Amino acid sequence: MKTIESDIEYCKKAILHGSLSFHAASLALPESVRTPCLALYAFCRLADDEVDLKQDKSASIYDLVQRLDLVYAGTPRNHPMDRAFANMVEKFDMPRALPEALFEGFVWDAMSKQYKTFDELISYSARVASSVGVMLCVIMGERRAEVLSRACDLGVAMQLTNIARDIGEDAKESRLYVPHEWFRQEGLDPEEFLRKPDKSESTVLFTKKLLGKAATLYHRSEAGIAYLPPKVRPAMFAARHIYSAIGTEIKNNNYDNINYRARTNKFTKTKLLTFSAVQSLASMMLPAPATVFAEPLQQTKFLVEAAKIQEAHEVNWSSRFLSVLEQLKTHDRKKISA
Repeated sequence: MKTIESDIEYCKKAILHGSLSFHAASLALPESVRTPCLALYAFCRLADDEVDLKQDKSASIYDLVQRLDLVYAGTPRNHPMDRAFANMVEKFDMPRALPEALFEGFVWDAMSKQYKTFDELISYSARVASSVGVMLCVIMGERRAEVLSRACDLGVAMQLTNIARDIGEDAKESRLYVPHEWFRQEGLDPEEFLRKPDKSESTVLFTKKLLGKAATLYHRSEAGIAYLPPKVRPAMFAARHIYSAIGTEIKNNNYDNINYRARTNKFTKTKLLTFSAVQSLASMMLPAPATVFAEPLQQTKFLVEAAKIQEAHEVNWSSRFLSVLEQLKTHDRKKISA
């Protein structure tokens, strides 16, 4: 399947409007890697928007399932993102279990799933973020378990940062990702918070905990970046620092993520791109950190195993994903009968 230049241009525009942080980091990638990464991210952005922005989320999920089936059958829909994504899948022999994991996270969103424990939140983050990081590794030609594990760390860190940034915005849309156990420890009712989201000592504590967990994983991810091919390291260090800078902005807003949405400005992104280029150069002269060999998070092990196997064109969905789809159907039936 041949890449159509106009399809990639379409993906570039989608990224520019959909994720300024990813767009900024991608500028540091060589064109040979940047093009398939844009195709991947644009398709993931499209899928996320289909579920997040549309009223009938279940219908969006079923439509996405069909679209991915067509991609792996080599007959994508006649849409720039589908065609570009299908070309990437074929060229890099992308294991289907990886976008499948991403879609599992979307199903959880469609069911408005909330998380009782922090471990459950990590499972969600693994699906919606680490899956993308592992797919990026495959595009970069990297399938070593230790490097994939650190890519998963980076994905979870980014998602925790997103959750910390959007606590207020999500609550106004009746979405809650902060674990229920954290509310319970503070003597608070999650549903009451959703009805009236206000900044408090508790929301500040939740935010600090999310960013603290993310900081640990950002640090550990650097060991994996140092094992990537030298030409892609500046972009990945940039992604790591641009996303973690969102946490710095939250702190600068006195941890008020109820009334403000933290953003990094163009000057900050440019400064971090420069810093990342220097860090990348240093990584080529210094020994790589031994933390690259740390065990993967329990919740991301299945992604590491999936990426190690080159079996992109599986015919059927896994039993795990079919089970998740069945849960969505049950959820839909309960809504209709309510």
